[in-house]
Amino acid sequence: MGRVRPKRCPGCKRASHPLGGKVVLHGHGRRERQVRGPASPDQAPALCELFVRRYRCKICKALCTVGPREMLTQRLYSASAIGWALALFGVLGLAAAMVRERVSPWARWGTSARRWPTLLRWVKAIRSRGLLRSVRPAPPTWTARRLAERAATTLAALALPSPEPPPIEVQAFHGAARAS
Repeated sequence: MGRVRPKRCPGCKRASHPLGGKVVLHGHGRRERQVRGPASPDQAPALCELFVRRYRCKICKALCTVGPREMLTQRLYSASAIGWALALFGVLGLAAAMVRERVSPWARWGTSARRWPTLLRWVKAIRSRGLLRSVRPAPPTWTARRLAERAATTLAALALPSPEPPPIEVQAFHGAARAS
């Protein structure tokens, strides 16, 4: 449990276990979290439920959770799924509906069958620096597709090198997990 405990409290920024002192961030149980998207680019999209560890600060009472690196805070899709979707949309130029078919686990669609608002929300969050902060800011005149392309190529650059590099969308999938 000590190896996954955050080094600092996200609220008061104090050390979670000061040298020679008492533990500040205590285990506070587990919480179930949902993660959407494919586990790898060659798999079908899925809905995965897993448990994350919760911690509570004894000083400021802040709560924080610790989970896999690919799991982003306040996002239902994994970082890898988001990176892959951005590459499919921005680099390959697929329509939002086609991207949704490859990334979203939901087979039934509602009124937004031709567009996917979630994809555009991700692009908007990248533009406002609320998601994937490793992506350089873009001019405000850039389209969503062009910004998605920049984000995908940035994420692809973060993927581990290999002798036979996979396609850029696969690199973006793997690089997104390392960017978060």
